[in-house]
Amino acid sequence: MKRRRKGGGGANWQDTYGDMVTLLLCFFVLLYSMSTINETKWAMIVQSFQRETTSETMGTPGQGTGLENEEKDTITEEEVNQALDQMAMALKDYSDKNNLNEQMAVTRGADYVFITFQDAVFFEGGSFTLMDSGKLMLDQVAQAIAPESQLIDELRVMGHTSQGSPTQANNPTVDRFLASNRAAAVTVYLQEKNILDPDKLVSVGYGQWRPIAGFDTKEERARNRRVEIMITGLDPESAENGVDKYFSVREGNE
Repeated sequence: MKRRRKGGGGANWQDTYGDMVTLLLCFFVLLYSMSTINETKWAMIVQSFQRETTSETMGTPGQGTGLENEEKDTITEEEVNQALDQMAMALKDYSDKNNLNEQMAVTRGADYVFITFQDAVFFEGGSFTLMDSGKLMLDQVAQAIAPESQLIDELRVMGHTSQGSPTQANNPTVDRFLASNRAAAVTVYLQEKNILDPDKLVSVGYGQWRPIAGFDTKEERARNRRVEIMITGLDPESAENGVDKYFSVREGNE
């Protein structure tokens, strides 16, 4: 008859396994401390884990979870059009009630709202500092946008100057910087209202190169000096809108 050995010894493998896991953890911590993190790639990794967790919880793709369709159906084309209609109506009402039709024109396009402001109500000559009259108008723009902000794809601010001389083009440096700075000033004012995600705000300076009138008379040149805002709605059929799609293409090529 064999004698039993003293001491169980059955849990020794657990001790070894625990030591191994501890060493692996230390190893990864060491690697982490020696590395730098690409924020974009880290965000993509986190999102991939979130998608996997959702699949495990709700079921795998193809098993009728309906998650992707449910997210896509939360925004409809009708809702986006209604939001754009509401914004255009609110701004037109403000313009009509305050007799601002010559200083502020509102157009409702197929999938956008286009607003044109005469430059004289926003800036003094050669300046990109917003005047109080311009701020009052932008307050109305912000008020019209706020209730519909979740359905907006992009708000683009465009600054335009005019050729000062009928026969000679402006100095490119002065012209471009003035137009860009004016567009940026309007964009910053709207951003500080916190009515739209900052990544949906874009400012562009065209300078004198997209005139809507000639350069021969003072009145024509005054019409060219303007600030325009184009507000586009989300595309319900697209998973990505605005600049997101361009960043996705860039990230995919890394």
